[in-house]
Amino acid sequence: MTLTITPLAGIPLIRPGDPLADILLDAIHSAKIEVRDGDVLSLAQKIVSKAEGRYKELAEVTPSAEAIALAQESGKDPRFCELILQESSQVLRVRQDVIIVEHKLGFICANAGIDHSNIQFNPEDRLGQVLLLPENPDQSAALIRQRLENELNARLGIQIIDSHGRAWRKGTVGITIGLAGLPGLVDLRGSPDLFERKLEITQVGAADELAAAASLVMGQAAEGIPAVHIHGFPYLLRTGSLKELLRPEKLDLFR
Repeated sequence: MTLTITPLAGIPLIRPGDPLADILLDAIHSAKIEVRDGDVLSLAQKIVSKAEGRYKELAEVTPSAEAIALAQESGKDPRFCELILQESSQVLRVRQDVIIVEHKLGFICANAGIDHSNIQFNPEDRLGQVLLLPENPDQSAALIRQRLENELNARLGIQIIDSHGRAWRKGTVGITIGLAGLPGLVDLRGSPDLFERKLEITQVGAADELAAAASLVMGQAAEGIPAVHIHGFPYLLRTGSLKELLRPEKLDLFR
């Protein structure tokens, strides 16, 4: 198996309302990529959020009493804490500079995925803007997929990825927060191993494995590569959703 990940260079800074699918098409054509059935596009969350106008001005946020208390415990700005509360279903852990929540989308993450990085700012503006995650990443991926499939005449998968930490290991990794047209989870239970023994528990987080690989090519800082084309994804494309990857709370041993 060969997996080929090609950066889509030349994507401009995305602004609210920009036609993201059209911008991706231009980047694909500029890179002279031959898109084939089974290929996948991996998109950084930020370009989707930016196109959807998911900015918030901290100066316009009024913190609640709960947000003020959370700010005192975490050392974060109360306005920032208010946005975290608005984007979350529950707060799970708090320590200095870190607030771990269950996001409204269902996954566990730090600070509800709200970020300052790679956002244009005015150094004189002490508060400035922050960027929220897409409101419905699966739907965002589905709309982009529909447009690209129509234009490229190929069956594609689209994933929206973000960088998350993990409770039991250091460092951030790319994970999938939205997908369309590819499996989130691949169930190998019942398949034989090398010695013909049937697998009993193996389920592959295929979309997350792909997100981690794509993230290596995109980078985490000033690389300016917010999208990649992937050829050689080893599983059949099918309808998929983020819910496949979310462990139910009753099976979560860390809560």
